[in-house]
Amino acid sequence: MKRSLTAIAIAAGLLAGTPALVHAQQAPAAAGQAQGTPSRLVLDNTTRILGELESRRAEFGRDRSLLEAFVKREFDTMFDRDYAARQVLGRHARGADDADVKLFADALADNLLRRYGNSLLDFNTRLRVRIKTESALPRGLGVKVSSELLRQGGDPIPVDYLMRQSGGNWKVFDVQVEGVSFISTFRRQFDGELQNKSIRQVANELRAGRLQADAAID
Repeated sequence: MKRSLTAIAIAAGLLAGTPALVHAQQAPAAAGQAQGTPSRLVLDNTTRILGELESRRAEFGRDRSLLEAFVKREFDTMFDRDYAARQVLGRHARGADDADVKLFADALADNLLRRYGNSLLDFNTRLRVRIKTESALPRGLGVKVSSELLRQGGDPIPVDYLMRQSGGNWKVFDVQVEGVSFISTFRRQFDGELQNKSIRQVANELRAGRLQADAAID
């Protein structure tokens, strides 16, 4: 159950900065949830994106290329892939060529979307989301939108979204499920590869499918 929820959480998180659900449960209006805030963006994009997924479920099921195009378009709008990639690369990004970092960012994003994008058609419609808080990150890095996945017969699952201003818009750069950061998970996963290979080599292996980004939390 945890593994399937994790796959769904990252798929939706990459798209909309919010966990996977069909019905967003909005908390009472508060200062941190006003129009234009990251919390409001989380709720609005969830409703729009998942509403379209639900209405086009049969169409996407018949033609996965349409689903892939939809997922990629929304991902490119909402996710700060280059900044996230630098965080994943960590110390390996110091002094790295911008073109190599971008190559890695694109390869990582494409690998994740191939692996987890189809999970967007597997939503349990009994799942709901509750926005809990919106708080500032240290050193002015952005904000954290804290939420919970609500499910029947189980404890709520905490899912947090880290967002920052990029080009005048709020974008997601990390997703945390039960306190575990995907950036930290990927950083540990790729550190060994990057000790022995260049960023460009690792990016090419991701692109070719010889390496896989595994966001699952055991």
